[in-house]
Order: sequence, then C-alpha cells, then structure tokens
Amino acid sequence: MKTNVGGLDRILRVVLGLVLIGLTLSGAIGVWGWIGLVPLATAAMGFCPLYTVLGFSTCPMKKS
Repeated sequence: MKTNVGGLDRILRVVLGLVLIGLTLSGAIGVWGWIGLVPLATAAMGFCPLYTVLGFSTCPMKKS
C-alpha cells in the first residue's frame, strides 16, 4: 500500500468520521453514521483504495 492521502485530506477525514460517529451515538442519525469508521480508517492508514482505482492522490510529490 502506497500512501495516497495527504495531510489536509487526513484531517478532513478524521473530522468527518468523528462527526458521523458522534451524531450516531447522540441518536441524531441512524446506524448509517457508523460509516464514519471508513474515513477514520483511511486517515489512520494514509491509504484510500478508491483513490488508487481513480489514479488520484492528495500526497505531495516526494523529491528525488
């Protein structure tokens, strides 16, 4: 797995994941809020499988 999730992208994924899980735990939304685990996991790993399929990356280019 090659890292393809950059810094700002990771922060946004963590925030989104925590908001969804928080809303689920508070009862504001249903069980679909547990989907917030996905952005949390991809942020933790720094890898998004969908980005690989689409050939997309938010990681800055590494200098040679």
